[in-house]
Amino acid sequence: MYKPTDDELKQNEVNFTYHAPKGDQQDRYISLRNDAGRLAEQFLRLCPKSRERSLALTNLEQAIFWANASIARNE
Repeated sequence: MYKPTDDELKQNEVNFTYHAPKGDQQDRYISLRNDAGRLAEQFLRLCPKSRERSLALTNLEQAIFWANASIARNE
């Protein structure tokens, strides 16, 4: 068994707690999603249907998820 540090336990709590939007966070989430949506549409229009295109779209989704998480978890 391992003993997590206090910092690890605090970060774990932050990572698995709902963070209601505050201030302008909601607007920033929307802005990031809108910009990513436009880029995703470019992928769909300019890239052939393929595993690579699917991975590009998946990684774009992940990037927006983590960008939004950075706002929610660190403010």
